[in-house]
Amino acid sequence: MSDDHTKVHTEALDSVSDNAGSGTPQLASIVREGEGQSTAIAIEDYIFMAKDISNAYLVTTSAGDVLINAGFMGSAERNKLIFDQVRSGPLKYLVLTQAHADHFGGVPVLADPDTKVVAERRFTDTCEFFDRLAPYLKARSGKIWSGVIRGRDKPVPKVIPDIEVVGEFSFDVGETRFDVISVPGGEAPDALVVWLPREKVVFTGNLFGPVFMSMPNLCTLRGDKPRSARLWLDCLLKVRDLEPDLLITGHGAPVRGAGNIRQALERMYAAVTHVLEQTLSGMNAGKDVYTLMREIHLPEEIAIAEHHGKVAWAVRTIWEEYSGWFHMDFTTSLYGIPRSSIDSDLTGLAGGASALAERAQERLIQNQPLQALHLLEVALGAEPDCRSALAAKKAVIEVLRDSCGGVNMSETAWLENQLAQTQAALGEK
Repeated sequence: MSDDHTKVHTEALDSVSDNAGSGTPQLASIVREGEGQSTAIAIEDYIFMAKDISNAYLVTTSAGDVLINAGFMGSAERNKLIFDQVRSGPLKYLVLTQAHADHFGGVPVLADPDTKVVAERRFTDTCEFFDRLAPYLKARSGKIWSGVIRGRDKPVPKVIPDIEVVGEFSFDVGETRFDVISVPGGEAPDALVVWLPREKVVFTGNLFGPVFMSMPNLCTLRGDKPRSARLWLDCLLKVRDLEPDLLITGHGAPVRGAGNIRQALERMYAAVTHVLEQTLSGMNAGKDVYTLMREIHLPEEIAIAEHHGKVAWAVRTIWEEYSGWFHMDFTTSLYGIPRSSIDSDLTGLAGGASALAERAQERLIQNQPLQALHLLEVALGAEPDCRSALAAKKAVIEVLRDSCGGVNMSETAWLENQLAQTQAALGEK
């Protein structure tokens, strides 16, 4: 591995050690980096960045400008002021790399009257998915993102693209050629990348997730349609084969150097391919999904970070992508009566919630926090106000939170949410 590539990989993974035990995941810091920004950041003398929950980028030309993404609703006015300082002419096109509000929320403020909004052909369908499930998805995502993302209370604008991309779409502004390429394996099925062939610059949006060189989150905890690992890999190859000299993602610093970029992409490709192949091999060997979630790990030479997705979560998503929701383990999963319906029976047979809490404490002492949590979920399902069970749950969640090291945003935020709920039930602040 070259020294330059080692540097790229090290920078992508640095927060594994920097954030260990801090409780502040790198992703949480990245999405708030732009809060104090007042001037545009020049990536090149013709590319300017406004940092946001997902960054917006202005490309200037001799005949007008092109904006790639528009940031979040709550940042729209600020982003407009930032870009107005470096605008060189009319905003000809505004390209949206996916139908998540942090990419298109600022469109009504940043677009000029004659700006052509460009999006993938599935953009409207993806927006309708989020609109239809808005109350459900907002409640779920709030348990993870409410303490990190500001402006979530602002209404999401309805954006109707002027140009819908089917496969590829190209346009020229001044001396610059823009190739807009569909990559449906991205964070949303309407994902796009933007390629400047003369300059050899690619804008990847969140195709590679919010933190470069990290395991993709193929099925998010917040709620979303699952993504195909195979399709994600195919889209990665599309970007690799462009052979860019500069790769600009939706978050964080750009990645420079054709060799560095190629090696980084090939490492991510190798990592996700390893997880995919190991999962399918394990399925053929008759192993259940939970065994594979525990057993499959990345070899050190292709290890990537777990800031947004995790290897174990990818295993489960791949399993269900190929096999479906029925794991052929419990017949009761075929029907609409959950296991929690017998929590009272199990708790009674165990001698009450306090008895289960005592056993859970024993499991915790034996360094088995997840087994302890299973017991406590049964106990609290039967007796939600049992203080010994609540106290034991608090201790278990604290262990899980501390052991995860604050690396993965969703995991850390969920555990903090569960800890806060448990403390509230105990009457603690």
